[in-house]
Amino acid sequence: AVVSTQSTGDWNVPSQIAEEFCKVTRKMLEKQMKNRVAELDVKLLLFAIQKTQSFEKLLMERFEEEPLPEGGDGGEEGKSETKLSFHNIISQCFEMYLNVYIDSQNVNLTELIEKFVAELKDTGIPTYQTGDPAPLLPSSSDLFVFYKKCLVQCSQLSQGQALVDLTSVFKTHLRSYHNSLLLPNLPNKSSGFSALLKDRDDNKVAMSEVVMICIVLGTAEYCLETTQQLEDKIKEKAQEAYAEKITFSSEMELFSNTITSCLHHLVATLDAFCEPALNTMLKVNWATLDSVGDQSAYTTAIATHLTATVPVVRDLLSNSRKYFTNYCLKFVNSFIPRYVTQLYKCKPVSTVGAEQLLLDTHSLKTVLLQLPSLGSAVPRKAPPSFTKTVSQGMVKAEMILKLVMAPSESPSAFVESYINLLADRDVGDFQRVLEMKGFKRTEMMEMTELFRRTANIPEEEIGVIVGDQEGSRIRKLEKLIKKQF
Repeated sequence: AVVSTQSTGDWNVPSQIAEEFCKVTRKMLEKQMKNRVAELDVKLLLFAIQKTQSFEKLLMERFEEEPLPEGGDGGEEGKSETKLSFHNIISQCFEMYLNVYIDSQNVNLTELIEKFVAELKDTGIPTYQTGDPAPLLPSSSDLFVFYKKCLVQCSQLSQGQALVDLTSVFKTHLRSYHNSLLLPNLPNKSSGFSALLKDRDDNKVAMSEVVMICIVLGTAEYCLETTQQLEDKIKEKAQEAYAEKITFSSEMELFSNTITSCLHHLVATLDAFCEPALNTMLKVNWATLDSVGDQSAYTTAIATHLTATVPVVRDLLSNSRKYFTNYCLKFVNSFIPRYVTQLYKCKPVSTVGAEQLLLDTHSLKTVLLQLPSLGSAVPRKAPPSFTKTVSQGMVKAEMILKLVMAPSESPSAFVESYINLLADRDVGDFQRVLEMKGFKRTEMMEMTELFRRTANIPEEEIGVIVGDQEGSRIRKLEKLIKKQF
């Protein structure tokens, strides 16, 4: 049969020869790599992939626009609209050996984390100027720069399983970074801040730890936000079938928990600063005060500690404003209940003593309400939730003291006043107020029963008198022993 020159011109012989060459080459490479897999190293693999992809790009530029014929006699009806594609036609054979590349990056990241740890030990915390935001650990940005380079390189090699495998390596070393560089720079939970200050008697040392805590917090926040961006970028580059397998949720939770831990440590530090002053309250004989003066020394000491510490933390967290507000809120939620507990321990309290404590309470309330802007040249209005927390907490302290000052000659009137002022049905708190007023045990029992009936509290909810709890526990244990024998 004679083949017309017109039909042979439509067969695109050069591109089909090139395509066949690529298929043969791919098969040969697959065979060679299978037989010599032990000789593969990352440099050789990357070199081969780079050269292959360059060749594929050259073929795409030359032939990509030509249609691929499918059967027929070369006429219009015999042509297919399918385009020839040389993309990944050879380099796909390297996909199953990309574990060599992934393993290499795993080793590189292990060495990089070790280098970060050594550098931090040698140089210490980043330089910090008073009034500046807490600097981040430089290693955090270095880590993500390395991640970015790995991701760009890997996505050029594969958009499939290799990206999932690389994600697993990234996750491992994010946890390693967290456990090696962030957690070790937080105070030891077992030591406690009270012991720290007592042993060292040096607030400057404690403040240097505050700086380090804020550095860890800022670094954890940066890692949290950047990890989310990293996840989004990998999913964007991955094929749809693999994108759903990519998640850093557990690593982001790790950094989020560290931020919460940092806030806990910052609050614990401030609590420790205030603790000696709170203990001073118990050394005052509130039953013998004969006049009300200026605010007590313990109140001044607490205000001094707050004024010295909170502005420093505000500056350190100026790039993380939401966490500073959270810090203030966590502190008042910790401090106010402790203050109320200390009030209950001030017993007995005379009317004059209660008046002095009420003055002190009002002074502390004023300082606490100003906490977010304490020492700031530009006062800012505290968030409504913060103001509400302080007001409600300190109002309880004020009401307790007003009850201590209230007359109790009429038991029923006093009980009504207690219910109206505190709206509290807790029998233990009621008995503590009675102790502050100097009631004897028999009187407390009568008043407690009256309180129970007035507040409609079931009899089984009534416990023992606060001061006799230990004795009651012993009696219950004796009864239990008798039943057993």
